[in-house]
Amino acid sequence: MTEKEENCVELRQSVPGLQMSFIQGTDLFGYVGIEAVLDQMRSKTMKAGFEFNIMVVGQSGLGKSTLVNTLFKSKVSRKSCTPNYEEKISKTVKLHTVSHVIEEKGVKMKLTVIDTPGFGDQINNENCWEPILKYVNEQYEKYLREELHVNRKRRIPDSRVHCCIYFLPATGHRLRPIDVEFLKRLGKIVSIVPIIAKADTLTIEERQEFKERIRQDLAANGIHVYPQKEYDEDPEERILNDRIRESIPFAVVGTDKEHQVNGNKVLGRKTKWGIIEVENVAHCEFANLRDLLIRSHLQDLKDVTHNIHYETYRVRRLNESNMDFSELGLSTCLLLLPAPARRTPTFLVQSE
Repeated sequence: MTEKEENCVELRQSVPGLQMSFIQGTDLFGYVGIEAVLDQMRSKTMKAGFEFNIMVVGQSGLGKSTLVNTLFKSKVSRKSCTPNYEEKISKTVKLHTVSHVIEEKGVKMKLTVIDTPGFGDQINNENCWEPILKYVNEQYEKYLREELHVNRKRRIPDSRVHCCIYFLPATGHRLRPIDVEFLKRLGKIVSIVPIIAKADTLTIEERQEFKERIRQDLAANGIHVYPQKEYDEDPEERILNDRIRESIPFAVVGTDKEHQVNGNKVLGRKTKWGIIEVENVAHCEFANLRDLLIRSHLQDLKDVTHNIHYETYRVRRLNESNMDFSELGLSTCLLLLPAPARRTPTFLVQSE
């Protein structure tokens, strides 16, 4: 028996129940199977599905409902099931939510769209953003209270807003005062992706000039839109996000109408000059927006919501003296620990 084996025998004898095995020869460099955890995670996600909550903000007539339907290739919006929808829009900001389960290749996603009819439609738009800010914070509060219950649910329902698409009218000028005020406020509590709606009303040159003016206004007013540079985690992610930041705001066209182009069916808008293909990057940037929201950054949007925006709200609320834990059935003292950026929030619960 080798010295190593003798030491292991002594250890096994001194610790009852300890099982030890030896890796000898080429087994030392053999296959372990750690990569199988990815299959386990995929299987769990496919069974449980996931949630994605998206808010659309902008004045009436900019095609918010149509764009959402085009993005997810589903009749998600209220417009698709409500006759005379435009006539029923209130001229006050009153939020409406609609949920829709989408399944693709065995993966289920519960998509919730929060619409904001009436925003920017009134003559006096003073404080018209208040109902929207209130709604976002209410969802954080709801999640926090569920999280703090002693007997909390194994999976807390997530109604927090993961992304806000902000629709800018294709005026070709600059950001309006209402845009600046709203983006300043909402950008602190939720991830915002600004877009130029109905961009086909601008020429290519007008579109580029308008995009540049908007980027200048965002920078001049200290408005941060998604993806923020400070959240880039590695050089590869920074390169990808830099390309996205150079394109923001995305100039998009939305439609759910199909047309024949060269024998192929395409989503597009028919004009007297031809057909504007929604998914053709030479015509508009809809495909870039779709890739950001769904194909490349959907999980990151959820992570930023949980680890940055919700974490900021949670820390503030737990530090407030008026946070009534007795309502939640808690007879405990919560000691808050600092949570590093992009990490899962942590706090200790100690019995009295």
